[in-house]
Formats: sequence, structure tokens, C-alpha cells
Amino acid sequence: MTTATRGPSGPVQHRRRRRGGVGNALLGAVGELLITVGLLLGLFVVWQLWWTDVEAAAVQRELTAELEETFGEVPEEIGEVRTDTPPQELEPLDATTFGRLWVPRWDSGSTQYARTISEGVDNATVLDVLGIGHYPGSAMPGEVGNFAIAGHRQSHGKPFYDITELELGDELVVETEDAWYVYTVTDTLIVTPDQGEVVAANPYDPGTAAESAMITLTTCHPLFSVAERYIVHGELDHWVPRESGVPAAIGGEA
Repeated sequence: MTTATRGPSGPVQHRRRRRGGVGNALLGAVGELLITVGLLLGLFVVWQLWWTDVEAAAVQRELTAELEETFGEVPEEIGEVRTDTPPQELEPLDATTFGRLWVPRWDSGSTQYARTISEGVDNATVLDVLGIGHYPGSAMPGEVGNFAIAGHRQSHGKPFYDITELELGDELVVETEDAWYVYTVTDTLIVTPDQGEVVAANPYDPGTAAESAMITLTTCHPLFSVAERYIVHGELDHWVPRESGVPAAIGGEA
């Protein structure tokens, strides 16, 4: 709407009344808020998918150095293959790093895949900050039962990112201060989060006594989702005393 007024010199001047001042201001504020939220979400995605990997890599270097200092040197040759009863590994305190997982299938060029294993599967204290975690109460490496471990598939170092690439017969090597335990993959499956029997002492027949020394890897599935779990089972094939060398699966000189 316009109104007519007479100016100082006489001619009629028209002024347009402004409408919607409060509404426009509100829309502007909402728009700015949405932009801010979008920027914050973008920064969160960068942090979640990139920066947590950077932090995890730094922690892995530190933990690996500490383990190698604790474990000591090992002969650079193929070690003695043993199929008798392996050393008894004691379950460590929560959040204690006690070993490493080596996966030849996940090697990249000349870089071997090796990630530390710590006690516990709590996100805040283990999986988000230390890498792979061991389910408390499950078997220890080489022990009859199920050595069950968990790891992220995306973010925080994503130690199990390539889990779907594992095939039957692939070797999974667990390193401790006393020995190397060489498992072979026996099956893979996808389950829902409530199917906890996959980490039972005898996952093939939950509720019964364990019959062999097994390993189980668990992680979220599919990528960027927690709707399901991807599971890999394996059985102990042999073990190698550290003082005798390293398993053929991860190298060494004959």
C-alpha cells in the first residue's frame, strides 16, 4: 500500500509502507541457523571419518613401539611349527594392550597389516582409542574356546575395514609376548546385534563345551551402519614360539 504526501516543494511524493519486517528477520535467522548447523555437521563428518583415523594412527605407533620394547627382538627366520598345547596366556587388566593381530590378506604392498589388541570392548576406553578389543571372559590366544575380538569398520583407525575380503583358509596371526598363534578362517556370516552366540565358547553349538581353539572377529555391517554385524570365525592351525622365529604367514627367512 502507498500513501501520498506533499513534499516541501509541493510535488506529491509516494511512500511505500514496509510489511513483514519481523517475518523477514525470522526467516533470515532461521536460514543462518541452518547454515551453521550444516557447517557443524560437515565438521563432525570430517572429524569422524578422517581426524579420528589420524589420531588412531598416532596411538598405534606408540602402542606398537611399547609392545616391541616389552616383547623384545625375535629371530628373523621361519620359526618352529608346533601343534601341541601352547603356552597359557593370562587375561590382562581392562584396557591393557597385550598383543597384535596380523592379517596377510590385508597387507598393502610392502606394508604388513598389524594392529594392537587390548582388553575390553568398551567404545570410549578401548575401541575408539586403542583399536582392536578382546571380549572379556572369552578365551585367550591359543586357548581352547573362542578368542573373540572386535574392531571398528569405519572411523577410529577402522582396523576391520577390509573384513569382507577375508576368504576361507586365510591366515590370522595373533602375536603375544610368548608366541605366535596362527588361525585359519573357517567361515563368515552376517548377524543381527542381538546374536551374541557368535562369540560363545562354542559358537557352532552355544551352551556346550568348547571343542577347539577358535578366533572370532566382529564388526559393524554394512559400512556406515550399525544395523548388522559381520562375523569371521577361524580355528587354530599351529603356534610358533617367539624365541624360534616368526610364522611363515608373515615372513622371515628360511
